[in-house]
Amino acid sequence: MSELNILAICGSLRAKSHNLTLLKYAQANAPAAMKITIADLSAVPFYNADLTDKPAAVEKLLAQYEAADGFLFGCPEYNYSLAPALKNALDWASREPDNRLLAGKAAAIMGAGGGMGTSRAQYHLRQVGVFLDLHFVNKPEVFANAFAGTFDGEGALTDERVQKLISQQLQALALLVQNLKG
Repeated sequence: MSELNILAICGSLRAKSHNLTLLKYAQANAPAAMKITIADLSAVPFYNADLTDKPAAVEKLLAQYEAADGFLFGCPEYNYSLAPALKNALDWASREPDNRLLAGKAAAIMGAGGGMGTSRAQYHLRQVGVFLDLHFVNKPEVFANAFAGTFDGEGALTDERVQKLISQQLQALALLVQNLKG
C-alpha cells in the first residue's frame, strides 16, 4: 500500500484546543502508511465570491485539499453545530470546479466537547458532507468528553479508550480510502 496523504482540519482556531489535541494525537500515532498534515486555518478569510484573487492562505489550503487522499476533521461543537472555521474551510474547497477537491473522498470525524462530546456537530457535519459527496467512516465514532479526565492538566490526551478509538478510526479511514481508490 502506498502512503496515504490525509489532510486534518480542526474547526477550532484556539492554540490549546482539545480538538486540535485529538488531531495531533492522531498525527503522532497514525499507521505507518499514513501521513497526516494538519491545515492552518488561522489566516483563511470567510468565503466571499467577490474575492477575485484567492488569498495566499486559501491557495495553500486548496493545494492541501488537492494533494489529500482523505480527510480527518476535528469537529468542535458551537451551539449544537459545527464551528464556522471548519464550515468555511469546506465552503472554500466546495467552490472549486465540479467540487473536485472533495467529491468521492473519504473522511473521518473526531471531537472533544461537553457531556456528549461533539455528537450534534459531528452529525451536522455528516449532513453537510452529503452535499459535498464525502464518504465518512461510520464506525468507530470518536466523541471525547473534554471535561471528564480525557486530557491531563497540560492538555495531553490521556484517556486510553479515546486513544484506542482514534487508532481504530484511522485504520478504518485507511481502508475506506483504499476501497474508494479501487
